[in-house]
Amino acid sequence: MKIAMLTNNYRPFVGGVPVSVERQAHELIRLGHEVTVFAPTYGDTEAEDQAAPERVVRYHSQKRTMDNGMVYPGFYPREILSVFEKETFDCIHVHHPMFVGQWALYLGKKYGIPVIYTYHTRYEDYLHYIPCFRVSEHSSFLKKHVVKEIGEKIVPAYMKWFADRCDMVLAPSAGMRQIIRGYGASVPVEVFPTGLDDSFFRVNKERASEIRERYGKGKKYLFSTVSRLEKEKNYGFLLRGIAEFRHRYGDDFHVMILGDGSQKGELKVRASLLGIQDVVTFVGNVPNHEVKDYLAASDLFLFASKSETQGIVLAEAMAAGNPVVAVHAVGSDDIIRDGINGYLTEEDEVVWAERVKMALEENTGRKMRQQALKTAENYRSSSLALYEEMLYNQCICGKKEQSHLLDRQYVLKGEGKDGSLYEDEENGRESSAVVIR
Repeated sequence: MKIAMLTNNYRPFVGGVPVSVERQAHELIRLGHEVTVFAPTYGDTEAEDQAAPERVVRYHSQKRTMDNGMVYPGFYPREILSVFEKETFDCIHVHHPMFVGQWALYLGKKYGIPVIYTYHTRYEDYLHYIPCFRVSEHSSFLKKHVVKEIGEKIVPAYMKWFADRCDMVLAPSAGMRQIIRGYGASVPVEVFPTGLDDSFFRVNKERASEIRERYGKGKKYLFSTVSRLEKEKNYGFLLRGIAEFRHRYGDDFHVMILGDGSQKGELKVRASLLGIQDVVTFVGNVPNHEVKDYLAASDLFLFASKSETQGIVLAEAMAAGNPVVAVHAVGSDDIIRDGINGYLTEEDEVVWAERVKMALEENTGRKMRQQALKTAENYRSSSLALYEEMLYNQCICGKKEQSHLLDRQYVLKGEGKDGSLYEDEENGRESSAVVIR
């Protein structure tokens, strides 16, 4: 089948959605399908796009960007519309409800093909990226109230409206399915997490050893965490938790923080103020295909984000045999089995530090590593792609059946001077309307 994937961000931007889109596209191509990814421009990406197995069509984006590096897509994506005029697609898989989301609904209706939407992001947690919705302690009461109403009422209402105009919604976790259901959406919702390429299960021991030598600083334990350095990732708590762990159990450990973002400078200052700058290294961005080697070098994965819809990195960490210590949240709660493959805690630095200590105990740690590997097996991209293929076919068949039923609503009864007359099969009423498909 020919699949069109529409997204507001893609490589070279580093984030969960681009990773998810790319992995899905590659696995579907391995199954023999044609995948075209429609993504915004980020300067010169022609060489990288041509080398990729998926076809990438770049559409115009605005010059200004968000604080986290994401671009604002152009309002009129003529590049997308042009391709759809020339080619026929079997389905549209859209990854955002705004910008390209509206165009996906338009194209789906115009060409009579199903639209599948993946609910990657809880947008109410990301309003601060839009300058006019940014709130500080100096903001007026009215602005705080308005932004709160937008997050609690308007965003959920829009998500319900958008979801119900799609043919199917894919939720990265059971928790996210409950949220979209909680908005009141009636569209079919299936759980479909982002998968892991088989390469994540192959350890490069030599490279992992080099990383451990470089970042372990001669300490007994090496911890890691991976995410963009942004407000919603809750790094303030993570750093306080590390400081609490050091205070209680000593400093025979080091922490690698992989990722970059607008909060990097502030977080380095916080680490210094907490007195943990010597046990924390801000590694910066690491190419996706190298992340697994850093994880394989680690003993434990630390996580504090409460805004994840799945937390791809949690599955990646487990594929490297890392138990995870995280804060209770939708994405984390769906993959971490407390006391089995990691620990879940409330946002309490003392309890969190205690769980890190417990996860390092020899017997507990060994059992958790084994269970983490078993959990990761459920996230292999190759297996998930077969499920995605089935869901696409289900939507395509459903759309054809719907179209067939609409075609059969009217049966040609006779022909008059003013055009064809039809009879409504269901109600037996005559109509002079001509149905053209």
